[in-house]
Amino acid sequence: MSFPAFYPIFDDVSWVRRLVPLGIKAVQLRIKDRSVEDLRHQITEARDFCAVHGAILVVNDYWRLAIELRCEWLHLGQEDLDVADLDEIRGAGLKLGISTHDRAELERALALRPNYIALGPIYPTITKEMKWRRQGPGKLTEWKASAGDVPLVAIGGMSVERAATAFAAGADAISAITDITLHASPEDRVRAWLDTCG
Repeated sequence: MSFPAFYPIFDDVSWVRRLVPLGIKAVQLRIKDRSVEDLRHQITEARDFCAVHGAILVVNDYWRLAIELRCEWLHLGQEDLDVADLDEIRGAGLKLGISTHDRAELERALALRPNYIALGPIYPTITKEMKWRRQGPGKLTEWKASAGDVPLVAIGGMSVERAATAFAAGADAISAITDITLHASPEDRVRAWLDTCG
């Protein structure tokens, strides 16, 4: 299965509206600490907006809302896997991405036959507190050998300048967050990512 090589993550639908029209083909909406009503509104808006622009929307964590709102893609972290109803998720036809950080998590994820797996943090990240140290791009090569045809996403401290190293090591796609949202010109940075990722 192919997956777009550039896969940014945004924490609000306003970023989706602002940047997806530049040519983004896959985006994750990862929202924290909002009301259910706000989540439902933002996911619905992002779903419809991405559909118009031919982009994949991946909903992070909120699997019940993803099912209710008839979304197509879901991303779960390892903690999410502990409480999610995977039979219900699969029954709803959701495609699934899973975060991994160590070998045990990788094996758990692959056993679930995901549509992609993510490895991180490749480099130090400021997005959230992580109990794992930087994985380094070399770990991507190891992960890809195990993942085979399952697309492998590199995440954590990724930048345009680090992209070539990650792809050479085995990544099929790269996620970026603050490299875009904290940039002086997010639009220019997205264009640079799209040029880099082809």
